[in-house]
Amino acid sequence: MTHGHEVLEMMFGSSYSSREELVNAIINKFGAEERFYTCSTENMTAAELVDFLEAKGKFMPAAGNSFTADKSKMCNH
Repeated sequence: MTHGHEVLEMMFGSSYSSREELVNAIINKFGAEERFYTCSTENMTAAELVDFLEAKGKFMPAAGNSFTADKSKMCNH
């Protein structure tokens, strides 16, 4: 399993135009069968992790209609 922080770190310096684009980028980097965990939950698919991170307010707007990770909302542990 991969921690959600690794996905947020992957996002820094990049922006995504849609949720689907981010899910595909995660799958391309970590694999379709990879599962993810965070400080409060585990065993999430890439799509479930994106939903979770979005619900936790971990994304911020970027250029145009895209979004990226909000570094200020990443816990440091």
